[in-house]
Amino acid sequence: MDTASDPQTPRVAVVGAGIVGLCTAYAIAERSAPVTVYETGVPGNAQSGGESRIFRHAHDDPRLVASARESRAIWKEWEQRLGVELVSPDGVVALGPSVPDRLAVLEGVEGVRAESIDAQELARRLPLLAGYSGPAMLDEDGGAIRTRAAIEALTAELGDSLVADEVISVRPTASGTVEVRTGGDCSEHARVVVCAGRGTGQLARAAGLSIPVRLAAHVRITFALRGEPPARLACLQDSSGAFGEVGIYAAPVPGNRSYAVGLSQTVEVHEDGSLLDPSSLASLGERASDYVARALPGLHPEPVEHRHCWVTDLPWSADGIGVWESEGIFFVAGHNLFKHAPWLGRALARAALGDGLPGELRPAARLGEPH
Repeated sequence: MDTASDPQTPRVAVVGAGIVGLCTAYAIAERSAPVTVYETGVPGNAQSGGESRIFRHAHDDPRLVASARESRAIWKEWEQRLGVELVSPDGVVALGPSVPDRLAVLEGVEGVRAESIDAQELARRLPLLAGYSGPAMLDEDGGAIRTRAAIEALTAELGDSLVADEVISVRPTASGTVEVRTGGDCSEHARVVVCAGRGTGQLARAAGLSIPVRLAAHVRITFALRGEPPARLACLQDSSGAFGEVGIYAAPVPGNRSYAVGLSQTVEVHEDGSLLDPSSLASLGERASDYVARALPGLHPEPVEHRHCWVTDLPWSADGIGVWESEGIFFVAGHNLFKHAPWLGRALARAALGDGLPGELRPAARLGEPH
């Protein structure tokens, strides 16, 4: 995408080329504004890494359900523009006693299609699953985000706007700009959006802000399907406990020949980011394998791939999102952001170009908090 524009248009910098940073930069470029994206590693290879994520509308906060609905529409818009599938059309099934409450929240938001389903429909949507007859629901417009396709398509569109360098500091200047110091340069921008994952808190502290981001580690394991893959394969959220675990989530990898499974539990870390107990990641992986053996007989229980990543969440919710603003710098924090990234990116682009930050994204709004 050509980001050349009128010289009077403010040049914005985005720190971090994970999915939120890439969506923000792409949304800025959509408005024909110049943008520079700083990334020290491979775009999308840190907290945004892997082959799939769940796109779901189900949240405890109706505001986040509405945000997910808006984001789903943008994913569809970008699919048409970029010529690549970004979210599968196969839906998300959820199991467990929370289903009635989740359905009530979803039914309160216009345009979201969700319904209770019986065991027969569940087996049709998710043939990998062992027999289950408890509460179940289908999020019809949910599906598996094609994470690698999304990262690659957005990276290609941004082209030379990406700069491979580490950002050491961001700070406001006396002239009203924002200085960005990297390993090999020092430049000034009209505004800066920091979407640096675990590095966001450090950059914020240097700019005089304290963001209550909690750091942890996580593992997600991929298992191969037995036999030929079905044409359609839904994602899974299991809080039922029927198979010995709660807080399970899983999504098919493109091609439906494998399925990535994770537990919502994370591994605690010291203040410096080192693991309290390095063996705990292996323990989570073993629990995922044991769950697969009990709950998903359609999978081989031996892992074919491990994905380890950092988790950064906010104290009011595992789905919480907040944006801290200070003198032309926006610091983005939260967890489970991949599905919301297009909506969040457009909101951040508008803010960075002078239209103001939406009130629901300000920390005081506690977006994602259960209502």
